[in-house]
Amino acid sequence: MADTQWHDAPGDTDRTEHIDETLIAPAPGIAPSLAEQVARVPTSPGCYLWKDAAGTVIYVGKAKNLRARMRQYVQLTDERQKIPLMMQLVASFDYLVVESEHEALVLERNLIGQYHPYFNVDFKDDKSYPFIALTKGDLFPAIKYTRERHRPGTRYFGPYTDSRAARDTIDTIRKVIPICIANCAEWKRCRRLAEAHKGDEDILGLIMAEKGRPCFDYHVGRGPGACVGAITPEDYAKNVRRVERFLSGKRSEVTGELRAEMAEAAADLDFERAARLKRRLEVIDGLDDRQQVVFPSRVDLDVIGFYREETIAGACVFAVREGRTVRSCEFILDKGLDVDEEELVSGFVKRYYDETADIPAEVDVAVELADAEVLGEWLTEKRGHICRLHRPQRGEKRHLLETCERNARHALMRYMMRTGYADDRTNQALLELESALALPAPPLRIECFDISTIHGRFTVASMVVFTNGRPDKSQYRRFRVRSVTGEANDFLSMQEVLGRRYASERMADERFGSRPDLLVVDGGKPQLTAALTQLSELGLDIPVCGLAKADEEVFVPWDDTPVVLPNGSASLYLIKQVRDEAHRFAITFHRELRDKAMTVSVLDEVEGVGPTRKKAIMRHFGSMKRLRAASVDDIAAVKGVPRQVAEAVYETLRAWENAD
Repeated sequence: MADTQWHDAPGDTDRTEHIDETLIAPAPGIAPSLAEQVARVPTSPGCYLWKDAAGTVIYVGKAKNLRARMRQYVQLTDERQKIPLMMQLVASFDYLVVESEHEALVLERNLIGQYHPYFNVDFKDDKSYPFIALTKGDLFPAIKYTRERHRPGTRYFGPYTDSRAARDTIDTIRKVIPICIANCAEWKRCRRLAEAHKGDEDILGLIMAEKGRPCFDYHVGRGPGACVGAITPEDYAKNVRRVERFLSGKRSEVTGELRAEMAEAAADLDFERAARLKRRLEVIDGLDDRQQVVFPSRVDLDVIGFYREETIAGACVFAVREGRTVRSCEFILDKGLDVDEEELVSGFVKRYYDETADIPAEVDVAVELADAEVLGEWLTEKRGHICRLHRPQRGEKRHLLETCERNARHALMRYMMRTGYADDRTNQALLELESALALPAPPLRIECFDISTIHGRFTVASMVVFTNGRPDKSQYRRFRVRSVTGEANDFLSMQEVLGRRYASERMADERFGSRPDLLVVDGGKPQLTAALTQLSELGLDIPVCGLAKADEEVFVPWDDTPVVLPNGSASLYLIKQVRDEAHRFAITFHRELRDKAMTVSVLDEVEGVGPTRKKAIMRHFGSMKRLRAASVDDIAAVKGVPRQVAEAVYETLRAWENAD
């Protein structure tokens, strides 16, 4: 990397090249001085660090043009949800200029690893994951299980999220390829001797002169006997290369070499050695039988799938080598739906491949990344051969990606159950709602209502119930609205449904459960007013709020200004979940009624279509499915149907299909 130098935010008297003479107009809530300082940042590639008032780094990013990228933050033109909250905390910044965008990417990864900023994507627990390592700096490199990172002269394979799988892999390798293990006392003695006499030509003679005894692994065929000079460094190096190929997934090469050696041993009548090689081949064959073949061709790729909750996500990596899934790893990330999916994927790719040398020719992810080209260059440099990022659209790769995403979901669910994460978030959400909505107690029972209609027809309502922050589906209810016909009127519909739900006989009915601690209506101030009017007529004092879809604003009776719950907060996630569940339940019921009627009488609504034309149309198309797929010209081709009537039929069908 080219020489770099830290720069603090420039003051009013600082002079830098490429000064923007037009001062940036900061967004509301952003300090003008911060905007002026950003205007003096150079337009070079580099990394920027946003800091809070205490000087703590809260976000690290990279840019091809530092000034242009940082300007998006202070003007709040970056559309990611976290940016407004983050910029309210920013008090200062640093930046570092580099020569290229590729260098900026490498530097960004290093800075994130150094500072662990709150707003960057990182592993949830930040624990060190197991690796399999080869101590290649030694005369006789050994294999070992380790959690260390990047010791010079050592090559790492992994990470493995299952420590048992890593240890089992080492055990399998040593059954196939004799190699020393790093915790062997005799190997350590041999290593100390080699280091003490580095450069001596007769190192094997020195080892033999020490009168060491062979380790137990040598006697059972898992050790090559380096501790007693039974193998030369050259032959040992061949074994090391085989181990590297084996761990990189190139087992067919190892298998081919072992088969050739077995045939050679048999030809030399060395049947004992041939039998040993045969047993090693059987170990590889048994391993292949346990691993799923996902591609008929010998492709090498990693497939990465994600599943996101509100502030947490699961990630799963399938390592496919020579067409077989040789390893799967699962991770928990500390960001979820509170960050953009592209940012989550890009951040994980940087973090994961920064720690492993096992990089395939292709990495498959579910989204197109804006920095895919730069990431590809970085991975290519680390791998030594071309590596590209790819978004599969169909076929076997897409199917494997979907499987990977399902595994990521299961990994996240297991983590949440194991740690009680969901319970903690739910309790936090209920307490936040109590405070934000001025409730007398946490809303342990929340009821939410939503209306669904199409031009006043098939008007229905849903009632969903969340008990202790979780859906209580046994308490769900749905209503057919009968007082409103001919036109859509959500306010009258809401009043009718609330009147029926909170009527005295229903309040006394155990099937409807107890009185809610919070009533939520889907909509803004008008829907809230309709609910308050109906509750007042019933003489009920139930805390109520309305949740508008546009900006996720919460309307309350005691203030004309909506309550804005922070993005990413547990309370906002819970109340949105309640609202979305009510909408889903209502639209499902509405579609059931609509589809049932559509198959019978949709043509009866079209002006100009009587019994004769209806019969002719249905005889021509044979089914409603074919009629819905027909164009205006297709319908007009029916004998006795004018063009104007065909257009009316077509528009009516589209209205039925597109209505929510």
